[in-house]
Amino acid sequence: MRIAFRRFWPLTKGLRHRLLIVWLCTVVAALAETEAILLFGDLTDHALRQGSLSAFWVPALKWLGVAIVGAVVAYVGNSLAAWATERFVMRLREHVFDHVQKLPPHFFQRHRQGDLLSRLTGDIEAIETMVVSGLVGAASAVFSALFYAAAAFWLRWDLAAATFVLAPLFWLAARRFSGSLRDVSRAGRVADGAITSVVEESLGNIVLTQAYDRRDAERRRLHEEAMAWFRASVRSTRLNEAYEQLVQVIETVCVLAVIGIGAWEISTGRMTLGQLLAFAAFLGYLYPPVRGLAQLGLTVTAATAGAERIVEILDVRPAVTDPRRPTDARRPDGTVEIRAASFRYPGADTPALKNLSFTVHPGELVIVTGPSGAGKSTVSKLLLRFYDPDAGDVLLDGVPLRDFPLARLREYVTLLPQETLVLHDTVRANIACGRPGASDHAIEQAARAADAHDFITALPDGYDTRVDPNSARLSGGQLQRLAIARAVLRDAPVLVLDEPTTGLDAMAARRVVKPLRRLMAGRTTIMITHDLNLAPDADRILVVDRGRVVETGRHEELLAWGGAYARLHGSQNNAVMDTGELRLPLSYDTYAYDTYDTYAYQGRPLFRDESPWG
Repeated sequence: MRIAFRRFWPLTKGLRHRLLIVWLCTVVAALAETEAILLFGDLTDHALRQGSLSAFWVPALKWLGVAIVGAVVAYVGNSLAAWATERFVMRLREHVFDHVQKLPPHFFQRHRQGDLLSRLTGDIEAIETMVVSGLVGAASAVFSALFYAAAAFWLRWDLAAATFVLAPLFWLAARRFSGSLRDVSRAGRVADGAITSVVEESLGNIVLTQAYDRRDAERRRLHEEAMAWFRASVRSTRLNEAYEQLVQVIETVCVLAVIGIGAWEISTGRMTLGQLLAFAAFLGYLYPPVRGLAQLGLTVTAATAGAERIVEILDVRPAVTDPRRPTDARRPDGTVEIRAASFRYPGADTPALKNLSFTVHPGELVIVTGPSGAGKSTVSKLLLRFYDPDAGDVLLDGVPLRDFPLARLREYVTLLPQETLVLHDTVRANIACGRPGASDHAIEQAARAADAHDFITALPDGYDTRVDPNSARLSGGQLQRLAIARAVLRDAPVLVLDEPTTGLDAMAARRVVKPLRRLMAGRTTIMITHDLNLAPDADRILVVDRGRVVETGRHEELLAWGGAYARLHGSQNNAVMDTGELRLPLSYDTYAYDTYDTYAYQGRPLFRDESPWG
C-alpha cells in the first residue's frame, strides 16, 4: 500500500491546494456538528425541561446558524473533493494509457484486450479511492472523531474514558478482515478482466462464432469466468457484511454502557438529562467516523489489488525510447540500410533474424519474400523501430534509427500494415490522420491518387461518412485504398508495405495495384509479401528464410536460377514441382520449402521419400 501510494501521489501535483481546502472544510464541518450537539444539550436542559419558550429562541437560532454554515462548508468541500478526485482519475488514466501506447507489440500479444480494458477502468478508479478519496475520507473521519471525543471528555471525562476503552475493538476487527478482503478483491478484479476479455473476443469473432455454431462453447467460456467472479464477489460481500455486523454489536455495547452509567449518574444528581443526551449524541456521532476509519482501511486494502495490476503494467519497460541526444539531421533522402542485424523476440526460443544485411536506395522497390515464419514481418518492426536489433544496426541515410526521436522517425517511415487500420470516424478523419491538420484539398488529392475519390463521393455523406473496421459500407479493397490515401498524404521518403494485398480477392487486389504504384513512385519502398504479382516491377527481390537472406536478384534472374524463389513462385501459381522421386502439388500456405531440400508438412519435415498422403 505504501509503495502504491508513493507511486501515484505525484499525480496529485496541482490538486493539492484544493485537497487542503477540502480538509479545512472537513474541520469546519466537524466543528459545526460538535457545536450543534452542545446546543442540543443546552436546549434540552433549559427549554425542554423547564418548558420555557423564551429559553428556546436563542439556542435555536444559534443552532440554525451553525447548521447553515455547516451545510455551505460541506457543499463547498464535497464539490471540490469531487472535482479533485475526477481530475486525478483523468490524469492517472492518461498516464497509464500513454505508457501502454509505448509498449512493444509482444506485450499486447501476451495480454488479453479485455483484461487491459478492465485495468484502465475499474483498477484505476480503485487507485483513486486509495490515494485521493481515502485521504479526504480519513481526514474527515479523524477530525470528526477528535472533536466529538474532545467534547465528550469535556462533558464527563470519566464516563468518556470508560466508554472509549472499547474503541480498539474497531481496529482489531478491521485488521482481522483486511488480509482476506485483499485476497478476494484481487481474485475479483482478475475475474472481472477475464469476463471483459471473453466478451470482447467473442464479439470480435462473431462471424467465427456463428459460422461454426460456437454459441454454446462461448457461453461456457463466459460462464466459467463469471463463476470465478461470482465466488469472489459473494465472498467479498460476506466479509464486508460480517465486519459491519460485528461493529454494530460493538457499538450497541458501548451505547448501552453509556445509558446505564448515565442513568446511575442522573439518579445521584451528578449529571443532567441534557448532558446525558448530548454525551450519547457525541458517541452516536463518534462511532461512525471511527467505524469509517476502520472501513476505509478495508476499502484501501481492497484497492491495493487494483494498484498492483496497474503497477504491473507501469513496470513493463518500452522496447525503445527516445535518444538522449537526438540527431539534428534534415529530412532524409531515404537510403535504408540493415547492417548485420540479429533479433530475438522477448521470450522466444529461436532468433527471428540472424545477421541480416541489405540496402535500399531512394526510388527503389525491394520485395522481401519467403515462407511463413521466415522473419519478413520482423523487418518492418525494425524499420519502424518497434524494436531495436539485438546486434547490428538499422540506418536511415547513414544515421542509426535509435538516434532519431521516435515521432520524427515515424514521419520519415510510413507503414502500410497487413491489417487495414480504420478509425471509428469519418472518411475525412481517417485520411487526415496521415498528416494532422491537412487541408480538405490535400485530403481529396490523396484520395484521388489512391483511386478512392469516386467511391467516397458515392457514400451517403461523402467524405463525412462515418466508417469503422467492421463497416458494411466499404469493401476490403476500398478500406485498403483509404489506407493508401492516408500514406499518400503522409508523404514520407520511406514506405514499408506489409502484405498490402492480403485478404483481398483477385479483382480487389488488381484495383489497389495501380494506386500502390503511384504511392511507391520516387520513394524508397520495401514491400514484405508472399504475393509475387508485383515482383516483376521490383528492382530487387530478397528471399528470406530462417532470418537470413538466402537469395537476392531480379525476378527474371531468380526464376532462371531455379532456387528457393523459383519454388515459391511456382507454389503460388499452383505448379507441380518434380522433386525426382515425388511430385508434390505445392500450396504456399501449406507447404513451405526450406533451404535444406526438404518440405514442411503440418509442422514436420517432409523428405523426398515421404508423402503426406501415405
